[in-house]
Amino acid sequence: MAIVLTAAAAERVRTHLHKRGNGLGLRLGIKKTGCSGFAYVVNYADAIGPDDAVFDFEGIKVIVDSTSLPLIDGTVVDFVKQGLNEAFKFQNPKAKGECGCGESFSV
Repeated sequence: MAIVLTAAAAERVRTHLHKRGNGLGLRLGIKKTGCSGFAYVVNYADAIGPDDAVFDFEGIKVIVDSTSLPLIDGTVVDFVKQGLNEAFKFQNPKAKGECGCGESFSV
């Protein structure tokens, strides 16, 4: 099982953790919602729980709870800038479909 950050995503997280002044890394999860069934949840990680999986990429920890991991295992997280827009983009091999905005997915 693995979650991978691209170099651009790792740098974005590193920059924001530095500005924030604390944090262990990036917490990635899902919640039931959105037009397609599930939506990604991205936050700073300040603690690691006993049921969390921890992945490390270029010194950045990605922490995923045990409920979310089966649905996002193998996901590549990228950070993309397009004009004035910038956002994390998810390439999830488990996703059978995505909404048009890419914010939610179905399995």
